[in-house]
Amino acid sequence: MKRSFVAIALALFVAPLVFGTIITNTNQSVQYLRLLNRNASLGLDAVYYNPAGVVHLENGFHLAIHNQTIFQTKTVINSFPFLNNPEYVGDVKAPIFPSVFAVYKKDKFALSFGFGVNSGGGSADFKTGLPSFEVPISMLPALVSGFGIPTSAYSADIAFSGKSFYLGFQVNAAYAINEVFSLAAGVRYISAKTTYEGELANIMINPQHPLVNPGGGMMSAAQFFTLIGQPVYAAAVQDMYVDVTQNGTAWTPLLGLNIRPNDRLNIGIRYEFNTKLTLKNETAEDDTGMFPNGYSFRADIPAILSVGVQFGISQNFRAMVSYHQFFDKRANWSGDEKLVDSNSYDFGLGLEFDISKAFLISAGYLRTQVGVSKAYQSDFAHELSSNTVGGGARIMLAKNVALELGAIYVKYDNASRPMTIEDFPLPFSESYERWAWAVSGGIEFRF
Repeated sequence: MKRSFVAIALALFVAPLVFGTIITNTNQSVQYLRLLNRNASLGLDAVYYNPAGVVHLENGFHLAIHNQTIFQTKTVINSFPFLNNPEYVGDVKAPIFPSVFAVYKKDKFALSFGFGVNSGGGSADFKTGLPSFEVPISMLPALVSGFGIPTSAYSADIAFSGKSFYLGFQVNAAYAINEVFSLAAGVRYISAKTTYEGELANIMINPQHPLVNPGGGMMSAAQFFTLIGQPVYAAAVQDMYVDVTQNGTAWTPLLGLNIRPNDRLNIGIRYEFNTKLTLKNETAEDDTGMFPNGYSFRADIPAILSVGVQFGISQNFRAMVSYHQFFDKRANWSGDEKLVDSNSYDFGLGLEFDISKAFLISAGYLRTQVGVSKAYQSDFAHELSSNTVGGGARIMLAKNVALELGAIYVKYDNASRPMTIEDFPLPFSESYERWAWAVSGGIEFRF
């Protein structure tokens, strides 16, 4: 059992080294939250969603400043029979999730700039750690009892938190070939940063040893193994801490095409090339030896093909449909792209209705389907398919000033994977649950 115990105890800390980014943050604007379908946008957020569509803005300078406040709960349930509590809950918070869009339009030409959090965002806090921390600790009573020393309980101080921000700075140039077709080309600079902090400390057990602990009370596991002459086990249960930051930069080229046959129909197409991102460890503390300072690994952002259609059902009623294809299997995640069965994608429908010239409302639905295998999923990094609904409004505060409001709710599909441990005779399982919601607001100007 010794080999299994040590290997599992380190399993969590291996994960950050190898898992890449699957889901790109497509929630880049307030309009997206209230419609969920912006790939054929002719508004200011077209800078991100439909860069060739900005040529249909009025001449002049346009500016938008948006923010979202996002909350998410991640729950991991592990059925390993020795655990004190099978449920681990992580809270994800992103009170500040900004985006900025700026466009200068002159006749057939348009230059645009966009800023947003293109992946990651927010902090995840698991106050009781994750199963990868606790499963090996929960095996200690059985291990010590196997030595002929009755032991029935364990405890430990376990915690894990992580933060991730991939900031994107994008510039585009667009040109209208004629009234129907327009083209765009651009590039996005990505500045990526992730941080992980974890602790596994104060491991205690209650061995009823006639000399070392005759009363059978809780005592330090490291002290116990030292006193009975088991230095390998004593070393394995010492306090472990991790404090690591991973940084990297990359460039994403992108192309856009907009087709507007008439005033009622618009089609937007965007292709983002694979972002070749390398992250590098900056390790402040690592008692596991799994985060060597200076170690680099690939964590690409997959290429994306997006297609959207906007159709005017009537003069004041519009429908939008969209589709994203994420080319996960082409990305380089230091080999873990082999754990992807199929590329992920999403599609949806949005509706927008003008109540008056100054006020409109909207609603949308989006289905996201991921294609990772069960072998990819872990308590640290798992991807889930989801259903999202959103809604909101636009209010014209003045002729050239608009207030955008939006909100979404996301319900993720549950997923699970079977698990086994060497030298443990019974299989068990781990399941993943998640939900999220966000509110947003933004102000837009035309000068």
